[in-house]
Parts: sequence; structure tokens; C-alpha cells
Amino acid sequence: MKVLILAGGLGTRISEETSVRPKPMVEIGDRPIIWHIMKIYSHYGFNDFIILCGYKGYVIKEFFANYLMHRSDVHLDIAKNETTYLSNHAEPWKISLIDTGQDTLTGGRIKRVRDYIGNEPFLLTYGDGVSDVNIHELINFHKQQDAYVTLTAVKHPGRFGAFSLESHSSKIENFREKPDGDGNDIAWINGGFFIVEPEAFDFIDGDLTAWERDPLENLAIQGKLAAYRHKGFWKSMDTLYDKQILDNQWRSGDAPWKIWE
Repeated sequence: MKVLILAGGLGTRISEETSVRPKPMVEIGDRPIIWHIMKIYSHYGFNDFIILCGYKGYVIKEFFANYLMHRSDVHLDIAKNETTYLSNHAEPWKISLIDTGQDTLTGGRIKRVRDYIGNEPFLLTYGDGVSDVNIHELINFHKQQDAYVTLTAVKHPGRFGAFSLESHSSKIENFREKPDGDGNDIAWINGGFFIVEPEAFDFIDGDLTAWERDPLENLAIQGKLAAYRHKGFWKSMDTLYDKQILDNQWRSGDAPWKIWE
């Protein structure tokens, strides 16, 4: 199962960092947050990634193009222009880096890589959020639902897409991205970490479609959007303050999302 990571947005709320690099390349500790996200999926055996690039996508491409060199001990024969890898500490990742356009919205980015996915379900998440969600449990839950999309529902103050979720239900009755009047109330919100069936592509019109708007809203109306309740750790790096919190957790050795050895 392939893992899609949305990595093309501008990251305007954290412009102190994103003026020189895309948001997924902002570092937590000494690694970009996208690396942390990929390590989460890799822990569960998912190592085939499609990164949906846009704003300053070349920075992501350069990072992974030189990844093996940076993660290995090497011997260089300058005269012969030869490189010998003495040890290899790189992960077993296969990575497709796809330019989905600088101004393309999230739904449009997803639809642009339809041909790379084929007619099979895939995993999807944002390139700025980490969690200790159990991906295997999420997949098993999704298989029990009559849904085209299952999202990971988390508890968090307003600012994100909220939705109606009855206490004993797994189906979302309505979905609203950043609804007015949320204030600081605690609600179930969209935490990413989706499982998506190929039928969901039909709910995306084109480049100017935001995944969190018409597609998820219409899926909810049709009873095809499910929610997996995650009561553990989840945090989105939406602001510089969020970045500092995550960075402090990582450096202190108390990073809940670090589920790998």
C-alpha cells in the first residue's frame, strides 16, 4: 500500500521557517518533520512513498537525492571520481517525488498522482503532523466500514476541520473545514492519517479542489466517510510555537510519536 504525503503548501502561519524551505522540511531535532512522518509509516512496514511537492519542492528532492550519502560512511577516491559506501544506515524507502504545482490545492494534488497509484487503496496524510496512531489498527478499522475514506479523528481546540460524530458511531454525518464559531471548544477534528479507496478520486474535480472541502463534505453526505477515533498523541506543526513544542519533546527524549527503534 502506497503512502501519499501532502508536501506542497506555502505554510504561511510558520513563515519564519518556510520563507526558505517548504513546511515539511522544517526540522524537528535534526531531521525534517516529513522524515518523522515517514518513520511512523515505515515502523508499520509501509515504505513506498509518493510525496506531493509544490512550493520549493526542489528542496525536498535535493534532501532525498543526497540522503544515502548523508546517512552512510563513505570512501571517496577523488582522482577516479568514485564513491564507496562503507556502511549504510538508510531506511528501505522507495520515494516518488511528484511536482503537483505550486498553486494546486490539496485535492488537486491527490488527483494528479492517480496514475501512480492504480486501482488500489492508499494511505494519505499531511506533511506537517505527527502522531502515535497505530496504522495497522487504522487499516483494520477501515476494512470494517462501508466507506471510501477513513480519517483519523483526534481531539484538539478549533482551527481545524470539525465534524459531527455520534458517541457510538463511526460514520461522519457532516464535515466542515475550519467552521465559523468554533472558538476554543474541544471537538473531534481531522487529524489526517487517512485510508482512501480509489473511488474517492471521483469526488475530486481538479487542481482547485481542496480535499477538505467538497470531497470530504460530499463523502460525509453520502455516508462514505468514516472516522477512526485516536485518543493518543497527535500534533500539527501549524505555527512556530508548535514547532518549538515538538522540537523540545524530541530533544528531551520524550517524543510520543517516536514509535520506532
